[in-house]
Amino acid sequence: MASTVPFSPAKVQMFQATNCHGHAGFGSSFAVPRTGPRPRSVAVRVSSEQEAAATVRAPSGRSIEECEADAVAGRFPAPAAFVRPKAPDGTPEIRPLDMAKRPRRNRRSPALRAAFQETSISPANLVLPLFIHEGEEDAPIGAMPGCFRLGWQHGLLAEVYKARDVGVNSFVLFPKVPDALKSPTGVEAYNDNGLVPRTIRLLKDKFPDIIVYTDVALDPYSSDGHDGIVREDGVILNDETVYQLCKQAVSQARAGADVVSPSDMMDGRVGAIRSALDAEGFNDVSIMSYTAKYASSFYGPFREALDSNPRFGDKKTYQMNPANYREALLETAADEAEGADILLVKPGLPYLDIIRLLRDNSALPIAAYQVSGEYSMIKAGGALNMIDEEKVMMESLMCLRRAGADVILTYFARQAAAVLCGMGSAK
Repeated sequence: MASTVPFSPAKVQMFQATNCHGHAGFGSSFAVPRTGPRPRSVAVRVSSEQEAAATVRAPSGRSIEECEADAVAGRFPAPAAFVRPKAPDGTPEIRPLDMAKRPRRNRRSPALRAAFQETSISPANLVLPLFIHEGEEDAPIGAMPGCFRLGWQHGLLAEVYKARDVGVNSFVLFPKVPDALKSPTGVEAYNDNGLVPRTIRLLKDKFPDIIVYTDVALDPYSSDGHDGIVREDGVILNDETVYQLCKQAVSQARAGADVVSPSDMMDGRVGAIRSALDAEGFNDVSIMSYTAKYASSFYGPFREALDSNPRFGDKKTYQMNPANYREALLETAADEAEGADILLVKPGLPYLDIIRLLRDNSALPIAAYQVSGEYSMIKAGGALNMIDEEKVMMESLMCLRRAGADVILTYFARQAAAVLCGMGSAK
């Protein structure tokens, strides 16, 4: 049963509801001033639990000295005899192991586990990749359940609204470019009125405070499907490609990009892009370099989403060999020296050792990309009831953080952020 108690407005303190963003709930706060006319009593409903707690805490009217005298005289009920919980029948009776250190002591309750948790994750650590296209309708991506090619003027904005509702404020754009605009040299990549620059301007107009990352690479714009210009003998030209990438990065910065992200793996492109940005006055635009991008089989669903599969061969002459570890240190040293602001490892979960390697050898922020293949495997396992999708999703993201990633590019960003905010899985 609930009851009523006298309530004085003069004693009310400032109250502010907070949502997942850390903003005031409902956009307001509530307060009653301390001064004013003589306070009047107001009837407020109190739950039976609150009433019981108030009764327990009610002062007896006795002085501190009287209470201390009771303590000195030992006038308190004797404690109940300690009874050890019983083990199941058949448990052997043994002498306890002589162990000074028992790590399980710090894991024995939820409160202790939370107190000593070494790694945390929040929506601020997540970057949501967004596929965009010229159409008005959103087109589902068959190999990536729950993901769409978003119409850049409508569906994109709706997705960003939903992500911001759960605290995700960082986005990276990937365009599906019409075949008619693709060419051997990828000139559409630096069209100031192309799909990506138009989208950046729209996002920055609607959401000035979000962080917009862009992809700097030629493969979405190349008629050959490679990250660089292809010579007639099949060789990917390095320096000529870097020249094009510099123009692409400047075009994106001019549109309002916060972070440009060269994913091409050409040698020397970070330094060249840094120089090009600075020469155009974009000193504050950051570079997130795909430092250790491996020639992985986990990219398949992504390439379906953008129709960016190579028309011939593979990408092994510029992306890294999955068997290599020390080579990542060479790429790290080069990117740091050339002016990278963030170092990225791709893929994510299969390359936790590389994330840790970069974390231990660089003071720069480390990003990890949980790629399309990782996402689709978790989705498929969940759909078949082989795994708990939500738990595996959250565990995989925590593992990336534990390995050393400061930020994670993941298609689960909105879904995971909803879980972190206590809203359940937003699919």
